[in-house]
Amino acid sequence: MILITHDMGVIAEMTDKVTIMYGGRICETADSKTIFKKPRHPYTEALLIAVPRIDIRRRTLAVIPGNIPDMINPPLGCRFHPRCKYAMPACKEKIPEPEEIEPGHYVACLRAEEIEVKVIG
Repeated sequence: MILITHDMGVIAEMTDKVTIMYGGRICETADSKTIFKKPRHPYTEALLIAVPRIDIRRRTLAVIPGNIPDMINPPLGCRFHPRCKYAMPACKEKIPEPEEIEPGHYVACLRAEEIEVKVIG
């Protein structure tokens, strides 16, 4: 069964394998535990940080800065680069392809091997 949602809580409870997409392109694919414990794409990181949590007290909700891409005229290169805190000049030019960074864990990011995504909790 395929489940399409932005609700990361539903994903955590109901899935075995997850594919994260942004702007119509695959960002990251792995088993659910890996996605939640060791995300390696900046968009996956941003999604997880933005999830409201009852065990962490925050004054404001975390948001992903910037705007969603215009899909009639999408950004060149990585579609997430205008909102990505790890973006470098090459991200504006090259479309990253999903690469297997560990068995069964695929990431489409030019910096996937060098960045360590931080997720609270």
